[in-house]
Amino acid sequence: MAGAATRQELDRLPSAGLFYRVGPRAGRVVCAVGMSSRLRRLILLGVLVLFAVHGGWSQRSLRQQKLALIPRGAAVLGDAPPALAMVTVAFGGFRGLVVTGLWLRLVELQERGQFFEARQLASWITQLHPESVAVWRYQAWNLAYNLAGVFSAPEQRWPWVEAGISLLRDHALRYNPVRAELYTELATFFQHKLGMDLDPAHRYYKEAWATRMAHLLGRPPDLATLANPQSEKARERVRRLREELKMDPEFMLHVDSHYGPFDWRLPEAHAVYWADLGLERCGAHDALPLRRVIWQAMLGAFKHGRLIENAADQTLDFGPNLALIHKVHEAIEEAMAADPDRADYIGRAHRTFHEEAVVLLYTRNRRADAETWFQNLRREFPQSVPEGQDLDAYVIERVTRIAAGSTLDRVRGVIEGLLITGYQNYAVGEDEAAVGYVLLARQIWRRHQARFEGQEERAGLPPFEALQQDIVQRVLRGETLISAALAEQIRRRAGLDAPPDNPL
Repeated sequence: MAGAATRQELDRLPSAGLFYRVGPRAGRVVCAVGMSSRLRRLILLGVLVLFAVHGGWSQRSLRQQKLALIPRGAAVLGDAPPALAMVTVAFGGFRGLVVTGLWLRLVELQERGQFFEARQLASWITQLHPESVAVWRYQAWNLAYNLAGVFSAPEQRWPWVEAGISLLRDHALRYNPVRAELYTELATFFQHKLGMDLDPAHRYYKEAWATRMAHLLGRPPDLATLANPQSEKARERVRRLREELKMDPEFMLHVDSHYGPFDWRLPEAHAVYWADLGLERCGAHDALPLRRVIWQAMLGAFKHGRLIENAADQTLDFGPNLALIHKVHEAIEEAMAADPDRADYIGRAHRTFHEEAVVLLYTRNRRADAETWFQNLRREFPQSVPEGQDLDAYVIERVTRIAAGSTLDRVRGVIEGLLITGYQNYAVGEDEAAVGYVLLARQIWRRHQARFEGQEERAGLPPFEALQQDIVQRVLRGETLISAALAEQIRRRAGLDAPPDNPL
């Protein structure tokens, strides 16, 4: 029929549309190829929307799969060179290969002594793989020991030591809250780097930390108030304590009641806090190193865990904390029971503790307590006490041995004890004995200072007159076992008015 297109003719035409259909009457084809351009645009738009939705869904799915391959908590390397940042992003799940390469380079830098470069490299590794405990420990050690050791001035060393502590406390434990090794490392920094006298700047570290804690906790710290703050000032202290030091005042109170009493301005209390928190959070996993830090820190606090504030020249000093004597004894016995493989090593520390306890108690005129611990020493460590030797002979022999050379803490404790005993004798009119004790204390002081000549900043004692003045003030304030009546007798005999002077 004229004007009608057959099916075969239509097939030969160029495509003018998307569809055609055969009409109901034979030999006729009704064309649908000439649909409007508006409808075509709507159909194309719908197809594009479908593709966009599908693409977005696929992209989110791929992103989630990619993130699953990246270690949890990994951060963007914002300070890394562009080449390293590009490689880590491109490698995605193979990021471990990048970490391994950086770690090998880190070891090489360490062997060359290039600690500053190693610090930056370790920072990138922790960002790439924040669950790597070894890298956190290395970086903190590098800060507190290697980089701090580059400087000679204590005020230049301290920021690096503090940075090492902050790295473990504020960052490493944030990503690894149940890794006992990190709690052990942090506690050891307080116990070893700040608490002991191996670093020439250890006195500066102790004073810097004590000053900060005094501003934060008050002087002296009141843990009961902080654990249940009622005033705005107390609540502000708690807020800063939690935000700046990541410490919980309620757990501090628990630690102090279980292991203390501590002076929380000093590092040993913080060593015990972090070690005990590690035991709380990590359970039995790697518990022995944590328990080891606890009893060692407590032993250190027994030797030098009493803060001495000298108001005259605004300085701080440190003496033995005899209030810890029974808790230290219990902690060491628990450690021996929990760690039988190291029982011999811990037992030697236990024996030394008993020997020092006897001398410190005796020289502070706590004779009854000294006799009790002397009998314990004879019973548990008979090799320490010669046959037939009594308490007086034992202490004289020990003091003579200490005069020949010993650690700073032991020497300081014996000198203080001799001075207290000397003033006790002075109060009751035994002037000859009093002078004898003071002269013996001075002789021990001289021998110790001569032994560490040139190393006074690290291991030297304060001037002997300063030690005497401190003891006199403590006696007159009632901070020793010398009674108030005897203290008043010393004041009258020496003609002392406030501030007290040295009568001997």
